[in-house]
Amino acid sequence: MSALENISARPSFASFAPPSRTLMGPGPSDLAPRTLAALARPTIGHLDPAFVSMMDELKELLRYAFQTTNALTFPVSGPGSVGMETCFDNLVEPGDTVIVCRNGVFGGRMIENVQRAGGIAVIVDDTWGEPVDPQKVEDAFKANPQAKLLAFVHAETSTGARSDAQALAAIARRFGALTIVDAVTSLAGCELRVDDWGLDAVYSGSQKCLSCTPGLSPVTFSPAALARIQARKSKVQSWFMDLNLVLDYWNSAKRTYHHTAPINSLYGLHESLVQLAEEGIENAWARHARLHRMLRAGFEAMDLAFVVAEPWRLPQLNTVHIPADVNDADLRRQLLTDFNLEIGAGLGPLAGKVWRFGLMGHSCREGNILLCLEALATALTRQGRPADADAAFAAARRALAD
Repeated sequence: MSALENISARPSFASFAPPSRTLMGPGPSDLAPRTLAALARPTIGHLDPAFVSMMDELKELLRYAFQTTNALTFPVSGPGSVGMETCFDNLVEPGDTVIVCRNGVFGGRMIENVQRAGGIAVIVDDTWGEPVDPQKVEDAFKANPQAKLLAFVHAETSTGARSDAQALAAIARRFGALTIVDAVTSLAGCELRVDDWGLDAVYSGSQKCLSCTPGLSPVTFSPAALARIQARKSKVQSWFMDLNLVLDYWNSAKRTYHHTAPINSLYGLHESLVQLAEEGIENAWARHARLHRMLRAGFEAMDLAFVVAEPWRLPQLNTVHIPADVNDADLRRQLLTDFNLEIGAGLGPLAGKVWRFGLMGHSCREGNILLCLEALATALTRQGRPADADAAFAAARRALAD
């Protein structure tokens, strides 16, 4: 029977009804009720005056989230990977030397982008779970004074490590280079100050600490980055991501058609950013840090060890070593089936060795932490590795009260 005949033979299809989960993996995060409601608002045309007005507000709200005055700040129609490609495709020309820092999966993806754009990647490697070493970056520039760009991940999602974006950007400036920064997991989850730190091209994702639906990538470009894009000698290799074309859609007073924007997803992002502005960006950073301490105390009461040292540990992405003799896949399956709780597995060389627990945006709540501690203690005990949920609760509550 052919596929078409098989479909025709079925009596009916039912509407998809997803289960209700608590999302505490590396993304996506839970959506706030207001954001979910915004996604269901009536669709209007992407050049409708009302939608155009919302686009202007959205840019202003993103400037607040990024802590920048950059005029070229907007959400790319695509996930964080498209935001990444937008930055590299526009700023890297064939033959350009780019220093790329790799201390996890996503630094590796930056190397791939440089190479696909025809650039020459000079790789600065650091151990997974550790921040980028500024001295290694300084040495790389001294050995490659022709380098025009420095690319690094501010918050490495594969490990939970934060690098010193301000220090790295200062090194790049001293050598006359611009920066491309992955802030997919850091935006709205920990301190990020684009203007104060002198960052040039920064991309993020809507589904992490902004707690919106996946599929949008907020980006921001400094005046120096925009000048470099406008002075290119060769065409951007991607028509869709060519900012010289996109500018007239997002930035001109009289918008011209470029593509049909994901209208309802942008409603959701706008609502998420309104809620961020209501909370206050510094309050959001503080909330993630405070509840990280609560989760950390509960984990430590169960003798779970963190991968990243305290000074460089992301509050919104907590990576712990899997205890010996515990089956990774079975435990995560138990959490999902018995508690409707999703956590993240390890990536690359950390696969099967670590768990990643997200405390991002709307998922960063006390109730989620208590559920996580209870579920984890139960699942560990079932696998013969006893864990005391009451002791973990007590430690978590003490940490929150401190």
